[in-house]
Amino acid sequence: MWISFSIASALLCGGYDVLKKLSLRDNAVLPVLYLASLSGTLVFVPFLIISEVDPGRLSLLYMPHMTLGQHALTFVKSGIVGASWVLSYYAMRYLPITIVSPIRATSPLLTLLGAVTLLGESLSALQWLGVAITVVAFWLFSKTGKMENISFVRNRWMISLYFGTFFAAVSGLYDKYMLASLGIPKNTMQAWFCIYMLVVLLPFLLFKWWPTRRENRFTFRWTIPLIGICMAVADFLYFCALAEPESLVAIVSTLRRCSMVVPFLVGVLFFRERNLWRKLLIICCMMVGVCIVMLGS
Repeated sequence: MWISFSIASALLCGGYDVLKKLSLRDNAVLPVLYLASLSGTLVFVPFLIISEVDPGRLSLLYMPHMTLGQHALTFVKSGIVGASWVLSYYAMRYLPITIVSPIRATSPLLTLLGAVTLLGESLSALQWLGVAITVVAFWLFSKTGKMENISFVRNRWMISLYFGTFFAAVSGLYDKYMLASLGIPKNTMQAWFCIYMLVVLLPFLLFKWWPTRRENRFTFRWTIPLIGICMAVADFLYFCALAEPESLVAIVSTLRRCSMVVPFLVGVLFFRERNLWRKLLIICCMMVGVCIVMLGS
C-alpha cells in the first residue's frame, strides 16, 4: 500500500501545479494564493478541533498539543514557506509550466546540499553523480529557455523562481530540525502551519494587492480552492506512506519527485508550450539525477 500511497501523492502534487497554473492565468496572484491556503487550512481545522474535544476518535490524524516554543518555531516555518509560495506563484503566473515544475522539483537536492553544508551530513559518490547530472540538466534547461526568449539569469520571474526554490529547500532543512531533532508532532505542526500561513500572507493581500485591485483584477475560479485541498490530501497520503512499517523513505521521496511528469503532460496537451521534446529529454535527465540521489541515501 505504501507504494500506492506514494504514487497517488505524486499525482496529486503534479495536479497541484496544474491547478495553480489554471488559477493564475490572467489572474491576480496574491488572492489566488490566499484562498488556496485558506482551503488547505479548512481541511485540517476539523481534525484539530476533534483532537481537542474527543481525541479517542482519531488515530493517524490525531493532533497532540504543542508547546508555546513549538508554536513559535512553526510560525517561523510559515514565514519561510510563505516567502517561497509568493515567489513561486509569481513565477508560475508568468513562466511556462514545463520550466517551473521541473526546477521546483530540484528543491530536495538543495535541501540535501544544505544538510551536507550545515548539518555535517555526507554524500556517497553515487549521490554526487546524481547531483552532477541534475546540474547538467539545469544548464540544458537554461539553453532551452533562451530559445523561448527567457533568460535564466536576467528574467525577474526566473530569479523569483530561484529564490522560491531556495526557500523551499530551507523549509526542508527546517522541517528536519523540528521533526527529527525537536520531536514536534508532524500532524499538529502541519495544521498550525496552515493557520499561521493565513496570518503571514494577510499583509501581502491587504497592502500589496488591495490598493492595486482595480488594475490587478482577481477572478474567482473553482480550481483555486482545489489547490489547497489537493496539496493537503497529497501530504496526507505522503505521511500515510511513511507510516507503513515496510516503507522505504528513499523510494517514497523519489516517487514524489516524479510529480513533475503531470504538469509536463498538461503543458503538452493543453497549454501548447514550445520545445517539448527537448524539455522531455532534459526532464528525463533531471529525474535520473534526482532518483540517483534519493535512492543512494
